[in-house]
Formats: sequence, structure tokens, C-alpha cells
Amino acid sequence: MVSETELVDRITSRAKDIGVQVWLHAADLDGARQVGIDAAEPVVTASVFKVPVGLELARQAADGAVDLAERVTVAPGRSTSGSYGLATFHQEVTMSWHDLAVLMIGVSDNIATDLILERVGKAAVAESLERLELPQTAVPHNCAELLHTIEEDLGIEYRDDERILAALPAERIRELRALTPEATCRTSAQEATRLLGLIWRDEAAPAAACADVRRWMELQVWPHRLRSGFGDEVRISGKTGTLPTVRNEIGVVEYPDGGRYAVAVFTRAVDARSRVPARDAFIGFAAAQAVDWLRQR
Repeated sequence: MVSETELVDRITSRAKDIGVQVWLHAADLDGARQVGIDAAEPVVTASVFKVPVGLELARQAADGAVDLAERVTVAPGRSTSGSYGLATFHQEVTMSWHDLAVLMIGVSDNIATDLILERVGKAAVAESLERLELPQTAVPHNCAELLHTIEEDLGIEYRDDERILAALPAERIRELRALTPEATCRTSAQEATRLLGLIWRDEAAPAAACADVRRWMELQVWPHRLRSGFGDEVRISGKTGTLPTVRNEIGVVEYPDGGRYAVAVFTRAVDARSRVPARDAFIGFAAAQAVDWLRQR
């Protein structure tokens, strides 16, 4: 059995080889076992912030303040850009708040996120995070505002396409407010797993609300990060986060034997290349290494 030091060395060595810095935390949801790498340090969430937004929507629905079945009409041409979902639509569509939440978590839809955050309110999200005793976790921006800071900092039109930044000097990218935890949506790896634990144990909100968030996270489609580290027998529920140089995912892995583990992996690359498959796959590798270590203790 490897020691915790050996585990950390194995993960950080792989991270160095592929050109990323890593922050990680993994925890047994039904016990006290945990392991981390700089887990208390503040990190940029990128789209991981959509989990507490989804939780607030579900909480307000459970309390009767929001009807998840209410119909919402979304016209094309909204200012929020994105590579997936409603930002790519050319015609007006009508769907429910529940459908928008599925898009927000399932494909990280930016327009769906901003509509939901406008409905529930940033102040309500902040109040819930305070109630849950997550002082390092904050959602000061919606997607449009976050992407606009990149435009302002670089003096360009930025439509959520990292490829146009690949040629920029790394030091210029590192100075972006969107990549500075204190100036953007933020958390820590340790708080991210705490939030997941509260959701999976029905402690973050009424049980029905927690069940909604778990289902939305289970519907996430991306197989290239967290899912890449685990076999078909393991249920994966997650939420990715992506910004220039940033690749994240938080989630819960559940085994047939009943073992449940929350894991959060946040990474930041040394350059702004947008397509480096090894960096995406590293998240699955690091998560699997950490969860395997917890299961062997």
C-alpha cells in the first residue's frame, strides 16, 4: 500500500510532466477518510460555480419560490456567448426551468446559467453558501460578466473560444481577472468536496432539492475528464469547469459495493493551448489515484 506522500508525489509528478499545477481533494462521503493536495488554497472555479447555482434553484423550488415546470422563452442573440447549447441556437425556444438546469449542468450551457442566476439572484446564492459554511466559495459573476472581464483585460472581443488566445504570452494570460481567484468565481478543492458531501447526504437543502442536483450532475455528458479514470461499473456525477489554461472537474464516484467518494480536481496549465488531451485525462487519473487510495485504507 502506498503512503499518502507517495500518492501525492505520483499525482504531482504526472502533473509536472504534462505542464499543469494541481489542487485536489477527495473524501469518503460516509466516513472520515480524505486526502488532498493544496486543498485549502483558493482556486478559480470556471463553470464549476454552476453547481451552487443549480443547488439554489433546486432549493427555491423545494421551498415553493420557483416552479421548475414554469415555461421560459429564450430568444436567440443573447449577449452571453458559449460553445454549446442555447448560444448555438438560431430560433426562439421555450423550455422549463428544470430543462434549463439540465442544460446548465449537462453541457455547461452559459445562457441557461445566466437565466437561472438572474432568476434566483446572486444574493441568495451567497446566503446559501454562507449558511453551508463555505466561506471560500463565491459566485460574484454570471457567465457574461466573467467572459467580459477577459475582453476588458485583453482589449479584444472574446466569444468563449480559447483558440484565439493560444498565441498570447503566458504571462499575459495569467494576469486575467478571470484566472485570479480573489477577482472571480472561486472555491477551494476542500470546500468543493464539502459541498458535494452536503448534497449527497441531503444536508445542503431539502431532500428533493438535493436529489434534483444529483440527477442533473449525473446527466453531465463529458467523458474526457473525471469519467476517463473509472470503469463502466462506477457511477459518475460531475461538473466540469473550463477557462483559458484552466481545466477542472468536481464530482462524486459511486461503486457497486456502496462506496461513495467526492472528488475535486482543479488544474492550471503553463501555456494557453486549448486542446491538450493529456491534461483533460489527467483529471481522471488524479481522481482515480486518490479514490483508489481511500478505498484501500
